[in-house]
Amino acid sequence: MPVIIPSNLPAYKTMEEENIFVMSKERAETQDIRPLDVALVNLMPTKIETETQFVRLLSNSPIQINVEFIHTSSHDSKNISESHMKSFYKSIHEVKDKKYDAMIVTGAPVELMEFEEVDYWEEIKEIFDFSNKNVTSTMFICWGAQAALHHFYGLNKTTLDNKVFGVFEHEKMHETCMLLNGFDDIFYVPHSRHTEVPSLDIKSVEELIVLAESKDAGVHIAVTDDYSRIFVMGHSEYDPLTLKKEYDRDVSQGKNINIPMNYYPGDDPSKNPFVKWRSHANLLFKNWINIIYQETPYDKNEIGIHRTDWYH
Repeated sequence: MPVIIPSNLPAYKTMEEENIFVMSKERAETQDIRPLDVALVNLMPTKIETETQFVRLLSNSPIQINVEFIHTSSHDSKNISESHMKSFYKSIHEVKDKKYDAMIVTGAPVELMEFEEVDYWEEIKEIFDFSNKNVTSTMFICWGAQAALHHFYGLNKTTLDNKVFGVFEHEKMHETCMLLNGFDDIFYVPHSRHTEVPSLDIKSVEELIVLAESKDAGVHIAVTDDYSRIFVMGHSEYDPLTLKKEYDRDVSQGKNINIPMNYYPGDDPSKNPFVKWRSHANLLFKNWINIIYQETPYDKNEIGIHRTDWYH
């Protein structure tokens, strides 16, 4: 939530220049407040685990948030009960007349496939186009980010020689970016992927700003200047044991998998892993919700009506 201080207080100007969340008393007294509506497009097979991870991060905001779950109806979820999907999920066609303050599009275990080969590709494109006109700010995660960069800007992913797997050091690239308020200059984020969108390709798009990058894991966060699209390559939402589960699964299947970097003490999988990313994960989502709270219109019918198409 923003700090409310008189607009003529010297600190007010300083806070504005530093892009700190601040609001004048005059605006606060006239501001309408309502809960924020967030859509979670869950593409992961581990539906309940992923739901819990993101809801946990969203819940740390003092702002009331309504969360709705979206699935791709053109793909059958095999790892979750049909009753769970019917009880809690809707398709994009069922919400086509709604507006959302925010949307999250998760990653998906399809990164080694060509985008057009994914069985729900046409539907995910519908979801992307829906977000362009009906959502104030959308956060695309991992494969969701790669797919959105491809759809909106024509960027292609490349396959890496070795899987980016572990907890990586990242550098904060902008000192006054509202999304990274409170972040240390260096911070850690888990990654788990075989592909990337090269940094130079992302930086070649005029509308995109790279906010955080790793020399070992590449671009972590890129945004449009109005935060309507946020592309996140890492997995700030991961639980402490998510990477361990992935590693143990691949080892049990006889796959050639490296020990996740910077995760186990002494790189010893028999030891409990360190968690180095929890505080910055919470900061990221708190800042995002605060940005949305400031930018989204009180009348949800006004969401997206002034949005300019940047693609095609």
